[in-house]
Amino acid sequence: MASKNLQLDTPLDEIDLDLIRLLQQNARMTNADLATTVGIAQSTCITRVRSLITRGIISGFSANVEPSKLGLGTEVLISVTLRAGARAHLSDFMQQMRERPEVIQVFFLGGSEDFIVHLAVTDSDSVREFVLENLSNNATVASTRTNLVFEHFHKGPQA
Repeated sequence: MASKNLQLDTPLDEIDLDLIRLLQQNARMTNADLATTVGIAQSTCITRVRSLITRGIISGFSANVEPSKLGLGTEVLISVTLRAGARAHLSDFMQQMRERPEVIQVFFLGGSEDFIVHLAVTDSDSVREFVLENLSNNATVASTRTNLVFEHFHKGPQA
């Protein structure tokens, strides 16, 4: 039987929430620093962080990259509506978008549009190419609407 800290249904306590907040602020924080800041032993800290990962509360660690610093100075949000008869292909469309290197995020929506596709590309010509090659030529796509992103802020959910 797994220890109490590793049970999947263990509710979050204040220490777990503190660890989540700290890792959201700096995912590279060492276990020693996390433990010291929260006031627990390093062995307890690593067990708790591993439990948060095992339970799916922490789904990964990533680096936030500034697209413009990579030469990707144009970001757009493209609203996509699929044809009524193509609803069975929702997961196929999502997978196709995930595989495109210029796609940063894809949102599957409930509402008048089916998806929002977030791109980071070099310029407006690249946006046009993407729309023509991946959306206009896609038999499942009924319509698109493209919006230019002037500024973007992302905080993520707070524990």
